[in-house]
Amino acid sequence: MIVFDLECLAARHRFEGWFGSSGDFEDQRERGLLTCPACGSGDVAKALMAPAVGRKGNQLGQTAKAPVEQLSNQPMPPEAAEMMRQLAKIQAEALRNSRWVGQSFAEDARAMHYGEREVETIHGQATIAEAKELFEEGIGVAPLPFPVVSPDEAN
Repeated sequence: MIVFDLECLAARHRFEGWFGSSGDFEDQRERGLLTCPACGSGDVAKALMAPAVGRKGNQLGQTAKAPVEQLSNQPMPPEAAEMMRQLAKIQAEALRNSRWVGQSFAEDARAMHYGEREVETIHGQATIAEAKELFEEGIGVAPLPFPVVSPDEAN
């Protein structure tokens, strides 16, 4: 996981975004999946960040932190790091009991909702517009807290 400081270019709102890689950020930005949580603008870019430069390996001693505890330029409180670990564990378990449908997520969710196909637990990709349409139709959907890689792309 990588955390980027992001900035809404329309109103200069700053916020964090979590991504599987720098390429995931670019892909989501190009597909219009990033929006400002304060104003909803889709004009979002990486903000300038101070690099998180750790001490030399020979200066860390016995108290080196686990990688999840240093995901931003400030140390994460232990409680938050544990919460993130638990959330990742819950998501992984939910995905094991779910079927990847990729880009057909909105179509499949809609077909199940209207009784056109058998109901099952699925996960995949949808645009913000598709997710809003599903919500407006009363179809329960939710974004996953951590990025998901297509089974075809997983190593």
